[in-house]
Amino acid sequence: MDSGQLERRRHEHIFGQDEPRAGERRTFVVIALTAAMMVVEIIAGAAFGSMALLADGLHMASHAAALAITAAAYVYARKRSRDERFSFGTGKVNALGGFASAVLLGAFAALMAFESIARLVHPVAIAFNQAILVAAAGLVVNAASALILDPPGRRGGSGEAHGHDHNLRAAYLHVLADALTSLFAVAALLLGKFAGLDFMDPAMGIVGAALVAFWSLGLLRGTSSVLLDRQAETAARAAIALSIERLAGTRVVDLHVWTIGPNVRAAIITVVAAQPLAPDEYKRLLPGDLGLAHVSVEVHRA
Repeated sequence: MDSGQLERRRHEHIFGQDEPRAGERRTFVVIALTAAMMVVEIIAGAAFGSMALLADGLHMASHAAALAITAAAYVYARKRSRDERFSFGTGKVNALGGFASAVLLGAFAALMAFESIARLVHPVAIAFNQAILVAAAGLVVNAASALILDPPGRRGGSGEAHGHDHNLRAAYLHVLADALTSLFAVAALLLGKFAGLDFMDPAMGIVGAALVAFWSLGLLRGTSSVLLDRQAETAARAAIALSIERLAGTRVVDLHVWTIGPNVRAAIITVVAAQPLAPDEYKRLLPGDLGLAHVSVEVHRA
């Protein structure tokens, strides 16, 4: 084996990039927009007495924090992509950042719910005209952020711009969630101003808290499964076993498949065969659509 092959084999587990991923710069722009609008909404909500506006600002804060952590994780993973101290590369840095974001989201949701309930019990006067203007501005900013992350000319079905960048897709969905809570805030303030339904303002704060909590729980489930090396889904493991067991007299007796990065898996496979082949021969039989980038095969004669 020549030196070039040895180098490729040494780094076959590395999954970073030397350049920013597609959409990474656009994500930073959206973080800046979201953070700026977040500050305006939180200050305006406190000054004008609107819980819906304050909740929308806190919701934007939660997503700004989540996006900032995710962006920092991207940068760290890219900068350390060739660091051999990471046995399987730096793919799990993104999951760690997502887990930290989920914990922050849960804290924001609890704070929003507590303050909204307090406003229902002890209502405060709301400066509707000013609050409506700020909430509408927040809705515009969220719409602009969605266009930045998903330009009209790059859409295609589920989002062509997101086809190979799931973190960009996640950022886009966060922005859509922000737009939804901004819409709730505008609706609540309008109902309070023109229909006298002042209670709708803190009620929408509770709705916003529920949305943040729901997203937080989903993110906790997804990231914790990666951090704890949970086995891949049954279909993926079955596909790996079948690809090898189609050889006569060959069985897969032990199989471990787990996620080590975005859409990247590692696998340890133990094969028993009547006529064993070299490990690389079994690797060539594996499905090419499962993201298997670091595979170890142990072979035994039956």
